[in-house]
Amino acid sequence: MTRTHERLIQVIGALLIVSGLILWLTSTFRENMLFFVTPSDFISMPRDHPAKTGKRFRLGGLVTVGSIKKDGIDITFTVTDEKGANMVVHYHGIAPELFRENQGVIAEGVLKNDIFEAERLLAKHDERYMPKEVAQRLKKENLWKEK
Repeated sequence: MTRTHERLIQVIGALLIVSGLILWLTSTFRENMLFFVTPSDFISMPRDHPAKTGKRFRLGGLVTVGSIKKDGIDITFTVTDEKGANMVVHYHGIAPELFRENQGVIAEGVLKNDIFEAERLLAKHDERYMPKEVAQRLKKENLWKEK
């Protein structure tokens, strides 16, 4: 075998290895990707969309006023968006400290029997949020400014 043939075989082998790695990485990324949708987005999705076929996704919106029902550590509430669509969410666990009505929330989980079963809740805050300890210290030093 000539030197040119050996190089050609090495280049082809390297290309096969690199393309195999790229295929493996993209398939792994696709499997672990979580969709982020609002209730309106979810309603408008086709029936065969991964979020509607039992795949995990993130649901985001505002917690509807008057919708929070607690039973021990089970919490059921409704998430809404600016378009008026709603989805019922069930969460088993301790809710984040910032979780409350009319506040942004992101729930991560799956849809089961028309109820979003959240495995994780993330409470969103507005840009003016400040930890309680920092606010108390600013008030103590007379640097606090009410908005």
